[in-house]
Amino acid sequence: MRLLQRIPLRSGCLGAIRKPLQPSAAAPTRRQWSGLAEWRESSVNEDRFWGSFGPQPPPHPRRWSPNDDHIACASSLAECAALVLSTPDPLQKSYLSHLSFSCWRNGRLTVGAACPPDHPARPGRPKLVSPKEIPQHKRSGVPLNAYMLHNLAHVELNAIDLAWDTVARFSSLHDVLGDQFFSDFARVADDESRHFGWCSQRLTELGFSYGAMPAHNFLWKECNKSSGDITARLAVIPLVQEARGLDAGPRLVQKLIGFGDHRTSNIVAKIVDEEVAHVAVGVFWFTLICQKMGRPPSDTFKGLLKEYNVELKGPFNYAARDEAGIPRDWYEDSSINDGTKKRLSEVCDRLATIISLEQENTNLV
Repeated sequence: MRLLQRIPLRSGCLGAIRKPLQPSAAAPTRRQWSGLAEWRESSVNEDRFWGSFGPQPPPHPRRWSPNDDHIACASSLAECAALVLSTPDPLQKSYLSHLSFSCWRNGRLTVGAACPPDHPARPGRPKLVSPKEIPQHKRSGVPLNAYMLHNLAHVELNAIDLAWDTVARFSSLHDVLGDQFFSDFARVADDESRHFGWCSQRLTELGFSYGAMPAHNFLWKECNKSSGDITARLAVIPLVQEARGLDAGPRLVQKLIGFGDHRTSNIVAKIVDEEVAHVAVGVFWFTLICQKMGRPPSDTFKGLLKEYNVELKGPFNYAARDEAGIPRDWYEDSSINDGTKKRLSEVCDRLATIISLEQENTNLV
C-alpha cells in the first residue's frame, strides 16, 4: 500500500484542503533557513555577468529581440514556463527565464495554467549519453577546470527546466498551493539561469562552450519520476538532487583551487552558496504540505524515495544541509546507531569548518 497517495494534476488529496497554503500563517514547525524571507522579498537580481570582483550587471545589456515578444505576450507565469521549456537555445532559455521572472515580480502576470512539454527543448549539442558513457576527465582531453565547469553548466541548464516544469506542471493546483509556491520556484529558475550564464561565460573565457563535451540526461529522468505527484517532485528534486550540490560543491571548489583556477572556484562557491535557498524552499513546501495532509514529513520523505527508487548518497555536507533546514533524520541511515551517527556528524562538521577556513584564507591571499 502506498505511503502517500499520489496527487494527480486534475485533483488529488490536496483537494481536501479548501484554503490555499499560507506560508506566513502556517509555517513549518522545524527550524527553517534564516534567509528565506529576505530571499523571497529581494528585488530581481541583475548580476548576470561575472566581473573582476564577482557578480555584476552585464556591461552591455541585451537589447530587446523579436524572440522576446513571446514572453511579453504571455498571459500568465505558467505560460511563460511552458515557453521557456520549449526554447532549445541555452542562452536564450537563460535570458527568457530572467525575463519571465522579471515580468512576474513586477506584477504583470498571474499564475494561470499551462501544460508543459513532455521533455524540454534541447540544442543539438551536447550529445546526451548514459552516465556510464561520460568519459572520465583523464580521457576527455579537456583541462580539469573546463571539464568540471561544463558538467556544472549542464546541471544548471537542467535546473532551469526543472524549476519551470514545476511551475507549469502543477499550475492546476494553484488554488491550493497559492501564489507564493509558484513565486518561489520562478525565483529558483531565475537563480539557475544566472548560474548557467556565469558558467557559460567562464567556459568561453577558457576557450570552450557549452555543448563541447558529452552530457547525460539523468536529472530529467529523475524529474519524470515525479511528474504526477507534487510531494514526490519536492522530495526528488530540491531535497535530493539539489541537496547533492550542497554535498559536492565544497569538494569541487577545493579541486579548482588546487588546479590554480581561482576565478572559476569563486564562481562555483557563489553558486553553491545560493543553492542553499533552493533546498530550503523544497524543505519548506514539503513540510508544509505534509503537515496539511496530516503526514509525518520524515516518514513521508523516506517512503517516497523508496517508492520512486531514489538513492541517497553521501558523504553529506551536514553544515550546509543544517543551514538549509533539512532534518538529519530524513537522510541519515537508520541502521547506524545513535553513537556512530553523532561521531560521524561531528567529524563532518569539523571538516566543513576546515574547508570553509581554507577557502577564506585562499581568498584573502
